[in-house]
Amino acid sequence: MAEVPPSVKGMNDIVAPEVSKWHFLEQKARDVLESFSYREVRTPILEYTPLFVRSVGEVTDVVEKQMYTFDDRDGRSVSMRPEGTASAVRAYIERSQWNQESVTRWYYMGPMFRHERAQRGRLRQFHQVGAEVFGIDSPTIDAEVIAMLAALYVELGLPASSIEVTINSLGQPEERAAYRDALVTYFSAHRDALDDESRRRLELNPLRILDSKNPDVQALVANAPVLLDVLSEGSKARFDKVRELLGALGVTYVVDPRLVRGLDYYTATIFEVKTTAGELGAQNTVCGGGRYDGLVQSLGGPKTPALGFALGVERTLLALAEPAEHYEPTLGVFFGPMDEAALAFSLPLAHKLRTGGIRVEVEHRPGKPGKHLQRANKLRTRLAIIVGGNEVASGKLVVKDLATGQQHEVPVAELEMKVRGLLD
Repeated sequence: MAEVPPSVKGMNDIVAPEVSKWHFLEQKARDVLESFSYREVRTPILEYTPLFVRSVGEVTDVVEKQMYTFDDRDGRSVSMRPEGTASAVRAYIERSQWNQESVTRWYYMGPMFRHERAQRGRLRQFHQVGAEVFGIDSPTIDAEVIAMLAALYVELGLPASSIEVTINSLGQPEERAAYRDALVTYFSAHRDALDDESRRRLELNPLRILDSKNPDVQALVANAPVLLDVLSEGSKARFDKVRELLGALGVTYVVDPRLVRGLDYYTATIFEVKTTAGELGAQNTVCGGGRYDGLVQSLGGPKTPALGFALGVERTLLALAEPAEHYEPTLGVFFGPMDEAALAFSLPLAHKLRTGGIRVEVEHRPGKPGKHLQRANKLRTRLAIIVGGNEVASGKLVVKDLATGQQHEVPVAELEMKVRGLLD
């Protein structure tokens, strides 16, 4: 037999029972996002490469090192999406969405792709839940989005004490440009103390030096200029308003003046969510986002205020304490036929229950009652029905409640009603 090729490094299969944990997170996200009036948008996995170069930033690590990029058969460069915001903005512009509604709230779920070093909770095919809001310039929406995220993590079952919301402001583009110049001046004076990666970033994107994990560079960062100190009075007032509103919404937060985001399009309010729950360890950021008021216009649309976030699904799942089995739905009814005639008798009964919305499994391998009950317990079944010659002849079934151990003799005509009563 030929050897099966392995899965691509950093791209994993998701099978039961783990997939039930994914379903739990996805459904909670839908419930919370839709309660805030967001609607789903689905964008392609593949986009023309210039979309990401122009939006994410030509000198970001994502564009320089991590994108899966190739020429299609028409000779055009295409890339597998490394993040979701650029695609959502492209869809917003292509559909002239501002003519349909003055405010657009979209959310999305799906795989993203970055060729980075695979590690726990950080894969080359990874998944995000994201949301974008177009058309609102007020700091009230910044606070509302952050509060929505905090509410989502509580809904997922994370203790509120384990969640840390970190915020900062990047100000307006001209303020960020002035800050960039201040960083260049500061780090250039300490060039010999920088590592090779930081020296490269100094020439291309000095804000990224603030993200360095090198202890020597971190020591320099501690004394670097702080963006909040050079913001205009207007930007400071806006950020103060966001903070005031977060307090009114009951969101506990920390201001981190060193917080920057890895993508070039962010302006004004930015934020991250971290958690000490689960198995994340030191790399405990599970979500991040911010405002990007210039991106729609830079890609060819009208001047449009906007903001959004992306939640890392794999990393958030690592923060959920319960094992995957905890999230699997229980099986309502298990039919265990003892022979072929009993199997033929059971199938129509099971089909009627299934079409009535009850989760049912039929064992298609006839066998002895003990073996059937063993499998029913393994499947976490509530009700087991063993069917043999006597049941077929009499038209009466014995429904065993595996939760209580009680048995109920039920005529076939009353089976659905009895099953619903027991399950309820």
